[in-house]
Amino acid sequence: MKSIHNLGDSPAGIPLAADELLEFHAARLLLLFRFCGTANRIDGLTKMAKLDFFVRYPQFFDRACEVLGFPAKSTSESVESSMIRFHYGPWDDRYYHILSFLESRGLLEVSKHKNAYRLTLTESGKSAANEMAKDSSFNTLIEQMKLVKKTLGKKAGSALKNLIYDIFEKEVGQRSMREVIQ
Repeated sequence: MKSIHNLGDSPAGIPLAADELLEFHAARLLLLFRFCGTANRIDGLTKMAKLDFFVRYPQFFDRACEVLGFPAKSTSESVESSMIRFHYGPWDDRYYHILSFLESRGLLEVSKHKNAYRLTLTESGKSAANEMAKDSSFNTLIEQMKLVKKTLGKKAGSALKNLIYDIFEKEVGQRSMREVIQ
C-alpha cells in the first residue's frame, strides 16, 4: 500500500489501483466512523470490520437483509476492495496501518474501553468526514453506510461476526485462513 504523497517514486508506466492507496482506505474508514458509528464512534475492531464488510460487499449485505427480514437494498453492486478470512470473519490486513495513519494525523482517537478498543473521530476527523460527505463522488458509499447502520448498527461485533459465519458459511466460513473473500 502506498501513500498518494509517494506516487512520484513509482514509474509512470505502471498502473495504480485506488485499492493500493492508503488515503483511499483512510477516507472510507473516516466515513464509516461518521455514518455507521454512534456519535462518530465505533466500539470494537470486530464491529468496525464487520460493518466495513457489509459496506464493501453490498451483495452480502443484501443477502443478510433477506435472512433477517429487512427490506434494505444496497445502493451499489460492486465489491469495493477485497478482504480476507480471519479468525473473526472478514478482515483487511491494512486496518492496523490505516488506523495508525488516521491516529497519527489527529483524525482518530483510539482508546481501550472494557475489553474493546473504542475508535472515535476527533474534531478534525469529523470535519474531514463532513467535508468529504459534501463531495458527490461519495454519495453511493455514504448511502450504503446509512443502510448498513440502520439495519445492523445496533448489533455487537460478535453478533455481526456470528451472523456472517451463519449466513455465509460457504463464502466465508469454509475458506482457509487468509484466503480472499469474493
